[in-house]
Amino acid sequence: MKVREFMSKLMVRFSSRKGQGMVEYGLIVGIIAVIIVGVFVFLDEPLENLFRSIGQIITGNTPAAPATP
Repeated sequence: MKVREFMSKLMVRFSSRKGQGMVEYGLIVGIIAVIIVGVFVFLDEPLENLFRSIGQIITGNTPAAPATP
């Protein structure tokens, strides 16, 4: 009797589709994360130069601009 109850509960558990939506959202988030990491790897140097320039502007360590005559 116990085995029959266990098997019926197991079948109900595996036939349920409650978690299907969450799995799909998880896959979408995972794909987006891989794309973002790929973009950062591909644009590593330009982004580094951009943020370095912004940091220099904020701290005031920019090279002096040539004087206009």
